[in-house]
Amino acid sequence: MANPFGATAGARAGLPVNARSVGSYDQYAGAQRAVDHLSDSGFPVEHASIVGSDLRLVEDVTGRLTTGRALVAGAVSGAWFGLLVGLIFSLFSEDAGSAVGLVLGAIVLGAVFGAVFGAAAHAATGGRRDFASLQRLVAARYDVLVDEAHADRASELLRGLA
Repeated sequence: MANPFGATAGARAGLPVNARSVGSYDQYAGAQRAVDHLSDSGFPVEHASIVGSDLRLVEDVTGRLTTGRALVAGAVSGAWFGLLVGLIFSLFSEDAGSAVGLVLGAIVLGAVFGAVFGAAAHAATGGRRDFASLQRLVAARYDVLVDEAHADRASELLRGLA
């Protein structure tokens, strides 16, 4: 399958084989800014990679998950799905009145089914996970690696980056 981001990027599924670090950053934003600076300077960025090291999975607990919260979250999710289905069906409606009725009916039906399934899914856990959370992958360090043939030019361009 062709890679839309450049020919050499697809060939490097893992770490670049002949690459050198031209910058190391504590935050991903710093590494991203460095590669953007290289791109703005006309550097062939398809020879660059951002590699995160010392990865950790961080799970931020956002609150207690009760049956009521699961029910409401399911209802909201179901209502959105119902809105989508209702809008699609309304395209085939003869008049505006029945189109509005189709959309509203689909929203209500989606909310009811979503609430039931949300509450049932929460009950099925048996209290083993009574909290809501968001997971993210965080690296301790982000290195900008550049193919050896282009590393000297990249280092020179990044020296000017404040």
